[in-house]
Amino acid sequence: MIRSMSQNLDDKKKQGTPLIKCLTECEKGDELKVLSVNTGFRAKRRLAQMGLVPGVTIFKRKEAPFKGPLEIFVKGSSLVIGRGLASKILVDCGSSCPY
Repeated sequence: MIRSMSQNLDDKKKQGTPLIKCLTECEKGDELKVLSVNTGFRAKRRLAQMGLVPGVTIFKRKEAPFKGPLEIFVKGSSLVIGRGLASKILVDCGSSCPY
């Protein structure tokens, strides 16, 4: 019993904690899971109408130079959103922090 409990704890330590970043901090080509959208009511509603809601998987396709907009792929559609709005979208990058 104790051995199985310690093994479960060791497995959890190996996994680490998920990295939560804003959309602008992730690399292009990454598969991301949206965790939250920290915007006002209107922007949140607009993003929801485009399919960008918590729990959905997205792909970051392109990033314009000089802090320009980002292109993401959501539910079969390509969306281009400004960097300011993208910085308010928290995502799980799929990788984990070893600490």
